Amino acid sequence: MQTVVGIRFKKAGKIYYFAPGKNKLKNGEGVIVETVRGVEYGTVVIEERSIPDSEIVQPLKMIVRKATEADLKKVEENRQKEKETFAICEGKIAAHKLPMKLIGVEYTFDVNKIIFYFTADGRVDFRELVKDLAAVFHTRIELRQIGVRDEAKIMGGIGYCGRPLCCATFLGEFDPVSIRMAKDQNLSLNPTKISGICGRLMCCLKYENDMYCNAKCCKHNIVEPPKRGSRVVSVDGEGKVISVNEQKRTATILLDDKHTIVASWDDVIEKDADDV
Repeated sequence: MQTVVGIRFKKAGKIYYFAPGKNKLKNGEGVIVETVRGVEYGTVVIEERSIPDSEIVQPLKMIVRKATEADLKKVEENRQKEKETFAICEGKIAAHKLPMKLIGVEYTFDVNKIIFYFTADGRVDFRELVKDLAAVFHTRIELRQIGVRDEAKIMGGIGYCGRPLCCATFLGEFDPVSIRMAKDQNLSLNPTKISGICGRLMCCLKYENDMYCNAKCCKHNIVEPPKRGSRVVSVDGEGKVISVNEQKRTATILLDDKHTIVASWDDVIEKDADDV
């Protein structure tokens, strides 16, 4: 077991563990740490705790110090520089006529490196662009091509639910999402209804997936759910199943007399094809 604190470098970025040393840190406090990219400013999101060695990426680095007022001022200055640098880089991209879209710019705390994030349909030869940028900013330059999900995470926006994007507000990492999850939850397979603004399957399909899987695999789930579109007999008469709610174990049935009812699985009998 080792004592660590969790640090984030972006609002919804991945959490990294560092050794607190003699520093007593609370959630929301700024710290200065040394990473593989150089000296960075981060925010404490997990207070001091002990975790197994297997969950730590070795070697575990130590926090350099708590952020001072001067450090916070430097961070703000870097944010202003990033906006100016973004405009300069866009101009250079246009001048070189490169088929790429600039998404974001990031300065390391010590301004030892500037990272440019971009999207493109394929590989881009940006060697001349890097030379131009290095000549302007006189520091190390890194151009990093990202995917559409990472683009949405950086840009932010509003999802179809009307709330800010999950990836831009709290998701530290992207979980794999499959079309099978939509099928298990009886959702429409229309791509426009299950895809996010990034064009990929919505991350929220993952949230309730385990609940649906557990409901299907539960040993107590003796009664099989009626199939959507099948003919059933209920206490109110015969009809056709138009939807199934796996959590409530109910089925919505359109009766032959055109009335709609909601019945428990235990109260309906699915008719065989020969009986229809």
